[in-house]
Amino acid sequence: MSTPRPEFLKFTGHKSFTQRLVLATLTGRPIHISKIRPNSPTNPGLAPHEVSFLRLIEAVTNGSSMQISYTGTTITYQPGLITGAIPGFGASDGDILEHSLPATCTRGVTYFLLPLCLLAPFSKSHMNVRFTGPGVITSATETGDLSVDSFRTAILPLYNLFGIPAARIELRVIQRSCAGPHGSGGAGVVELRFASQVRLPKTLHLNRSPGRIKRIRGVAYATGVSASNNARMIHSAREVLNPLVSDIHIAAQYDQAPLVPDAAEKSGSKKRMGIGFGLSLVAESSAVGVLYSADVVVPPKGGIIPEDIGKRCAYQLLETINQGGCISGAATGTVLTLMAMGSEDVGRLRLGKDVMGTEQVIGLARDLRKFGASSWGLRDVEDDDTADIIISVKGTGVGNVGRKIA
Repeated sequence: MSTPRPEFLKFTGHKSFTQRLVLATLTGRPIHISKIRPNSPTNPGLAPHEVSFLRLIEAVTNGSSMQISYTGTTITYQPGLITGAIPGFGASDGDILEHSLPATCTRGVTYFLLPLCLLAPFSKSHMNVRFTGPGVITSATETGDLSVDSFRTAILPLYNLFGIPAARIELRVIQRSCAGPHGSGGAGVVELRFASQVRLPKTLHLNRSPGRIKRIRGVAYATGVSASNNARMIHSAREVLNPLVSDIHIAAQYDQAPLVPDAAEKSGSKKRMGIGFGLSLVAESSAVGVLYSADVVVPPKGGIIPEDIGKRCAYQLLETINQGGCISGAATGTVLTLMAMGSEDVGRLRLGKDVMGTEQVIGLARDLRKFGASSWGLRDVEDDDTADIIISVKGTGVGNVGRKIA
């Protein structure tokens, strides 16, 4: 007797595209997404970065099946087993898989790193991926992507809370880049080595007081412009933060802009890409595991001086801290997804009301419910006068079926 094929979960629109593909891969539920930009007169259907993400999913899994309509406005996805970078099966350089991003990519490389790191703990082997190509942007972007610096210092350490050793997760920035003309393409190089595979994430209890900010760390980066921009951003940011916190250290990073072939010229000439500068700040609380981040980058069209970038980033960090809770909005998707995939116990997380009420968090709750996870329990914090909320999340017990780890 043949086993019945699972029913497709149906979604519409391009929002939460990577989130739904990740949940489908983790739970093994096939999905059908329709009406992907159907009314766009110039670029209907899947965008270049979404097509590239589908190719990445196909490379790190075994047995995945995808069908895209002729117009690109509809896709069906049947997930396979998460294998990671297995030598001889897609891994090009020893044990690392190389993934090239097209020049038309308008999203930062963290658009790919965030969902990839959610799949990595459940992988059969190490998740080692190198991002190359003219479309790699390592800075923050106007579309809301984090810089690799904030991702490394504010997101990756949170994996420790789930029993996934962050010491075995390495993110190398080989070539920095900012967004190029029209916000697309930067020609950077980033390498992720994720060697922390677990059988099942631990239950998280992060419902205590977020504590007080004890230190601020950051990175000011300049690519292809004067290195003095770093000092100017750091000075203006410290003017805002010095009266509030004494322990502040912001590193300065300067890189030459990547040199890539010029497609417009037939003589074999090359041009510089990824020129720009920006600032990443991360505040660490006295409570273990409480981090807040902020990212500001100069827009591709320019017109903003480094002093404004530094002040904007400092005020953005203060606003993030003022929202309350134990994690910032940039990390909510990662933490809540790992809580839902963890052991079948109730975990608790403290969030600010402004973070809880965002479209991202509400959409994640609806998607998790559709994929079979339990509904969240919400209650106000009664111990103090903050407007924070305690979220109770019951894990679904989705473990690593490909690798047996105690």
